[in-house]
Amino acid sequence: MTLALLFPGQGAQSPGFLHKLPQHDAVQATFDEASAALGLDVLSLDDAEALRSTVAVQIGLTVAGVALSRALAHDGLVPQFSAGLSVGAYAAAVSCEALSFADALHMVRKRAELMESAWPSGYGLSAIAGLSETQVETLADAHARDGGERVYVANVNAPRQIVVAGADTALEAFAARALAAGARKAQRLAVSVPSHCELLTDAADRLSAWARDIPFRAPRGVYVDNRGGRPLHSAEAIRADLATNMRYTVRWYDALTVMIESGASVLVEAPPGQVLTDIARERYPDVAALAASNLPLERLAAIVRRRLGEEST
Repeated sequence: MTLALLFPGQGAQSPGFLHKLPQHDAVQATFDEASAALGLDVLSLDDAEALRSTVAVQIGLTVAGVALSRALAHDGLVPQFSAGLSVGAYAAAVSCEALSFADALHMVRKRAELMESAWPSGYGLSAIAGLSETQVETLADAHARDGGERVYVANVNAPRQIVVAGADTALEAFAARALAAGARKAQRLAVSVPSHCELLTDAADRLSAWARDIPFRAPRGVYVDNRGGRPLHSAEAIRADLATNMRYTVRWYDALTVMIESGASVLVEAPPGQVLTDIARERYPDVAALAASNLPLERLAAIVRRRLGEEST
């Protein structure tokens, strides 16, 4: 079995994304379970107004990821590899049975509340295309030396697709510097907190303490982490990854590479969006990468079965 499920992070959301999930018993059961666990109607979390909240976005993404993984599992498609970008790692942990869905929801809500309260406004993320991590770090150092407010490398999504975190004014000034240095694009993302940098150290410490008693289990299959882009095999290692990933750089490209080098050859990205699919297709064109958002569930399942069947013949 060489199926990998990929779960996107904050920024992938769009209005109505939960309502666009497949009409499937497993999806409805996931909505019902999430609503009961959180004491609210999760389908109220995906309108444009609700999505202004980091808490609503992160809960919604977790629900969407788990709903898709359960629908595929209902059709007999269980991944060997599970990995998620940033908050997507929580759905990945549920997918590989390292964490219960209810516990994941409570931990995600706490995570998002801590992130939002740490930096309630004036901060966020920008994607820089066309420069390497080293080039971006060099520019960030120069920006700080010149008196600018520090920006941080938050995500390495591909060798020349880097996300930076910081204050709004710093991101605006850094975008101009990056474009002048040869970047193809510098674009703000739909994220209102400075994720994956030292600005969230205190929030990560508080989440670690809060999550100390949440039960984790060794994963079924392979869970690939954010911080090191490597497989984690123990319950405690996965707990630490989820609790602290908000303050460390997301090394998504390393995670993607280790899955493919370990044998993953059919990749399915959970809704919403197709950012992770596009990265995989660009960097690894021989691998089948599919965005669940773009295909009816029955067709998606049929394509995955066919691709997996072709490999085994």
